[in-house]
Parts: sequence; C-alpha cells; structure tokens
Amino acid sequence: MVHSYRYHHKLKKCDRQHAEEEEVLLSALMCSVSSGCFKWTRPKQLFSLIILSLLSCCLILSPPMFSSPCTSSLLYSFSVESDAVATNNVNTKAYSCSSVSNGTICCDRSSVRSDVCVMKGDVRAHSASSSIFLFTSRYNSSAMNRVSSLVDKDEGFQHEKIKPYTRKWETTLMGSIDELSLIAKTQNFRIKHHCDVMHDVPAVFFSTGGYTGNFYHEFNDGILPLYITSQHFKKKVVFVILDYHRWWIMKYGNILSLLSDYPAIDFNGDKKTHCFPEAIVGLRIHDELTVDPSLMQDKKSIVDFRNFLDRAYWPRVKSMIEEEERGAQNKLLRQKAQSSIKILKQVHDATLKKPKLVILSRNGSRAITNENLLVKMAEEIGFRVEVIRPRPRTELARIYRALNSSEVMIGVHGAAMTHFLFMRPGSVFIQVIPLGTEWAADAYYGEPARKLGLKYIGYQILPRESSLYDKYDKNDPVLRDPRSVSNKGWQYTKSIYLANQNVRLNLRRFQRRLLRAYRYSIAKLNS
Repeated sequence: MVHSYRYHHKLKKCDRQHAEEEEVLLSALMCSVSSGCFKWTRPKQLFSLIILSLLSCCLILSPPMFSSPCTSSLLYSFSVESDAVATNNVNTKAYSCSSVSNGTICCDRSSVRSDVCVMKGDVRAHSASSSIFLFTSRYNSSAMNRVSSLVDKDEGFQHEKIKPYTRKWETTLMGSIDELSLIAKTQNFRIKHHCDVMHDVPAVFFSTGGYTGNFYHEFNDGILPLYITSQHFKKKVVFVILDYHRWWIMKYGNILSLLSDYPAIDFNGDKKTHCFPEAIVGLRIHDELTVDPSLMQDKKSIVDFRNFLDRAYWPRVKSMIEEEERGAQNKLLRQKAQSSIKILKQVHDATLKKPKLVILSRNGSRAITNENLLVKMAEEIGFRVEVIRPRPRTELARIYRALNSSEVMIGVHGAAMTHFLFMRPGSVFIQVIPLGTEWAADAYYGEPARKLGLKYIGYQILPRESSLYDKYDKNDPVLRDPRSVSNKGWQYTKSIYLANQNVRLNLRRFQRRLLRAYRYSIAKLNS
C-alpha cells in the first residue's frame, strides 16, 4: 500500500479574490473609454462598447449582486452560491458546483484530494486534442458571455485544465495522469461541429491510471469515488475513462454494470466525437474507504455502499451456489456405495453451527510464518477456517462470497485488508499490525471498518513477534521506537517495515483475541 499523509486544506480568502475581480472590472471600464482597446470601424461595435461600459459600471457599483464564492470564477458562480444556501437549509454540506446552469462550466477545486468540474449544455469530447468542449448559442448566451465573445472571438471564453484522479496532492504521481482541457466556446453557426455519437445521458470522466493495480487504491481512489459521484444518476450515465485498462473493466464489471446501463468509453482509444448534455470531470472522494452521508444528496453511507456491493455480486454468487449444489448431488450419487452412516455424519458436520473464520494469507513480506499453527488453534477453538490467498486475477465474487458468509476475518496490515468492505456489519475484523505501521493500520482500515459497523480488533505485535527482531539489536530504534524511524520519511517505512518484515504470532497472546471473537460470534449465531 502506498503511504500518504493527511493535509489540512486551507481555502484562500474571498476578500483577495473579490479585490482581484474588481480590479479586472475597473480595467475593463478604463479600457472601454480608451481608444486603444477597440478600433471603431462599425456602428455595431460602438453599440457593443456602450453595453460593455454600462455592464462594467453595474458590476463595480453593485458587488453584492454579483459576488462569487471562493471556488468559482466570476462568470460561472451565480447559481452555485444560491444553491449552497438552499442545501444548507436541509442540513447538508454543500458542494460547490452542485447546481450548474445551462451553458456553463463550474470547477470545484476546494478539496485537497481531487478537483471536479461540471459542464452543462452542448458537451463534446475530442480525444485527439485531450479536450472537452462546451458550445453555447451566440443568440441565447447571456450578456456576460457576449462580453467575452467581443473580447476574443476565436478562443474559448473559459478554459479550465484538470487531471481527473483523486490524489492531486501527490505531485509526482499526478505527473503521470493525463490532463484534460475544458473549453467553453460560443457556437459559430458557419462551422458545423458534428457528433459521431449522440448521448442523451450525462457522462462522468475519470482516470484509472495512478496507483491502479493496488487493491486498496482501486477501491479508495476509484470505485468508492465513482459510486459517490455517479450513483444518484441511477445507471443513466456513461463512464468515459482515461488510462483505460480492459482488465480493470473485467475485474469490476459486476460493479460497473450496477452503476451504468452503458458500456464504458475508452477516451484515448475511441476517436469518435461523443456528445453529452452534461459532463462531470473528476471524481468526488470523502475520506479513506468511506462515504460521508452529510456530503451525499440522498444521505447514503458506507453501509449503503456495502449493500450495493451485495447487489452487484449476488447474481454471480448465486450461480456459484447452484453449480456447487449440482456438483454435490452428482457426488452423492457416486457415493452410494459408501455406508449411509458415513454420509449422514458428513451431512451433520456440514450443518453444524460453527462460526466461520477467513484468514487472508500473504506471500512475501508481512506473511504470518506460523500460519499453519494459527489455523490449527482456530479449529480447536471451534471455528470453521478458510484460508484465502488473493491474486491479481482472483475473481472478486469468490472472495466476496467467502467473506460475506464469514463471522471473522484475520489478516496482516496491507492492501488486502480492503476486503473488509465485503464483510457484513457486525462481523469481526482482526488486523495484525506489524512494527512501524500503527498509524496507517488504524487510519486506512481500523477507522473505516468501525464506520462500516464491524467489530474491529487491532493486534499490535511485540518486537519478538517480528522478523526484524533477528536482524537488529534489541535496543535499536527500529525495534524500540518505530515511530522515530517512520518520521524520517516514507522510504524508511517502506524499506524496513513494509518490504522486509514478517510476523510470527505469539499464539498464546493472540488466542485471547481469537476467543473474544469466537464467543461474540457464537452469541450472535445463537441469537
């Protein structure tokens, strides 16, 4: 898992922005009375100049009427401000750009994690230039748009740039993410801008580049933000993907099909001009592996996302069950020669109410070296134990089925702990925490698991339970004060604690946590 730090984002003062806006308007007014700004060659231009001057005066003398929020531009902020007030009345935190008028672009750059822009009107994707255009009618445009077209007839009157990925504070990583230009232009009716594919539903543009390939980041940076951003469209939305990967589409097909009725578009690979009535560029993200109900229009939470996963994977899980039932029936027919007593005993053992424990096993670093003894101890306590070793090509529906039917999950801190999202609220999640990973273990998995309603147990290992105990002196800071080592930088954490540490559990010490989980699970099953 890639380490990241939390930053406290500070918004710029509105006063400075308003001062800059007034300065721009003053300059426009001075320019309007100067003979050097426009060449008066036609009466129409004189009339336009008069309109420009009057409009500028109105804006200067009436700032409350046209004041804009900190996160929006002067030209595209009026509807956003009023919408924020209306949203606050229903006790919900308002997004900037939560409501956008037709023919405008609004960009919300207030989050430290991601930028999100909304375009509404005649939206056209042009992959060859990495651009998305918004065309507005010359005759239906507002007075403000008309001023912009007078100043520059050839260029777009608004030009935004955005990298649609949810880790914008990581500047090195973001350098690998494709950038999009969002350009609003006045429609020139003498030039026909055709559409190869006309869509009647909105589009959501996002990237599956960056850390895609790491299971934690695939959910935290991709799937969850996609759910947050698009679920309210109720499947009437098209996904347009930058850094498109066919394997990603296959891996998350169950989820994507429940969010959209339409096939995803490869932005870079599809050279057609796709036209939409609306576009959201970028994804909204709340916190680590969670959904904040106060930021959702319909108060959806992480529990609703978990229920969404249940609906997404159930059809495939159901087909697996049916296949196994058919296989079991065939096996029973082949076993007719066996004694009926043995068969009855097998059926009895299979139907016993034993709590199910799933161990997510790791290979390489942070592996439990005495895992076989852990399995034996868990079975002696009374668990039915299933060991899963996730691979990049392991079908997620199979892992989902195993965890959805379990009472307890055990795993060592790492990206695979993201699978706690597949567990039912009320289940037990035991995370084994190696040296030097205490903060990340709780921030990335412990706290999100509690928000989901899991009974979370963090098992912090002792130095003697770490393979580092055999490599370093017992008084070395690596063992005695891991935090001081981690504070030196991410590379120290990665090279020492993540890439070169295994765990040998003190089974007597760990047994106490396992017994707590067993008693809780038995009580829950009996109730």
